[in-house]
Amino acid sequence: MSLLASVADTVLDRTIAPGYSRLGLAARRRLAGWPADPPRIDGRIVAITGPTSGIGAAAARDLAALGARVVLLARSPERAGATRRSIVDAVPGATVDVVECDVSSLASVREAAAALREAGPLDALLHNAGVMPPAREETDEGLEVAFATNVAGPFLLTALLADHLAADVPGRILTMSSGGMYGQALDVADLQHERRPYKPAAVYARDKRAQVVLNELWAARLRPTGVVCHALHPGWADTPGVADALPGFRKATRPILRSPEEGADTLVWLAAADEPTRSTGRFWHDRRPRPTHLLPRTREAPEDRAQLWRGVAAAAGVDVPVPGAA
Repeated sequence: MSLLASVADTVLDRTIAPGYSRLGLAARRRLAGWPADPPRIDGRIVAITGPTSGIGAAAARDLAALGARVVLLARSPERAGATRRSIVDAVPGATVDVVECDVSSLASVREAAAALREAGPLDALLHNAGVMPPAREETDEGLEVAFATNVAGPFLLTALLADHLAADVPGRILTMSSGGMYGQALDVADLQHERRPYKPAAVYARDKRAQVVLNELWAARLRPTGVVCHALHPGWADTPGVADALPGFRKATRPILRSPEEGADTLVWLAAADEPTRSTGRFWHDRRPRPTHLLPRTREAPEDRAQLWRGVAAAAGVDVPVPGAA
């Protein structure tokens, strides 16, 4: 990328409103050095959570169009079946499987991981499911719903499948975060949002901050295996989740919101392109690595990162040592 294009790209990123909108994506696609579209990935097995609507459904369809065998990890088999049929109709010859998985349920995650292990080595695991409940509530297992879905469930699924990802491709673990995480710091003393007043957008942003930190730690842990880990954010996309959780924001920004397909662009690219395999532990937007902090107050200390890992591992019921710990 030329210096001028790099400066333009950075300005779009820092000014947020144009950069996160469909206008920002359109502008970046016209800049010199825009990364090439991904190649076909015929026969690779890609599992994705949150696949029945919005960005997840768009990513599943686009990956199937690239030749991947797509596994829909979905809470509702009925909705997943409808998504499967829509993909097969749109992509003749596509191979799409359904595995029931409620990411907020540790028991369901364990069952889904067992089913995936029986099906053969994975090439990519895509953590796309996310929720923003309007009020604090707990699962039957006693975990706060947002934390369980956004953080603990994906952590457990990664822990159970990390050694099942193909190392020669290499395997990829991708986490859909949010640009909202830029405004929040970790709160390792309140991972399940019990102490502060429950504000849905702030809770979601803190969970997304936790995802980015955990991505970096998983990258460090899995680096010797060859498996790469990346997090990303999609910009502002017009999805059912946004419509339900942020109706005011959607009304104000709808003319410039990205389509689900545009929101899925970088997720699909990270899952299929060669460039993302040359690094690990990065945070991406519009096919470029981005900083993980824009404000000094959001930076965490090393002990906070370790405490986050231990707290999430304990909540998920899995014994995984902190990466780098003696």
